[in-house]
Amino acid sequence: MDTSTSKEVKKEEINMEVSEMKQEKLCLVKSFVEEQDPTSKEHDDQVFKRILLHRKMNVEEASELFLNYLKWRKSFVPNGWISETEIPNQLSHEKLFLQGFDKKGRPIAVLFFGRHFPIKGKDAHAEFKRMSLFYHKYHLVEFS
Repeated sequence: MDTSTSKEVKKEEINMEVSEMKQEKLCLVKSFVEEQDPTSKEHDDQVFKRILLHRKMNVEEASELFLNYLKWRKSFVPNGWISETEIPNQLSHEKLFLQGFDKKGRPIAVLFFGRHFPIKGKDAHAEFKRMSLFYHKYHLVEFS
């Protein structure tokens, strides 16, 4: 066996070990979070993976971040969804449109930044956040 082949074999072994380690950490985060908050079962592995990678594979920090996210989400979106009546100003700007799906089945959105005009008022920032969550149901805010 030449050296290039043995190097490739070692790389494959290392990649398999790393992916097994990632999968193990993913399972740890999911089980810890689901134990604390059963509603987390609604989220798929991709969400957990993103948070785990964001916290550099630190299980404790990723779990804490995800639990904080769930707590915030419940307080900000108590019904579980945002209705169009909660964001009339943002929708009137017509700044975001759905344009079908890509080859992997993910939704495509077109955002016209030039149409974003800050709205005055005490709830303006909260309304903008609600608009983001309104489109979240189409998975537009979740950057994959």
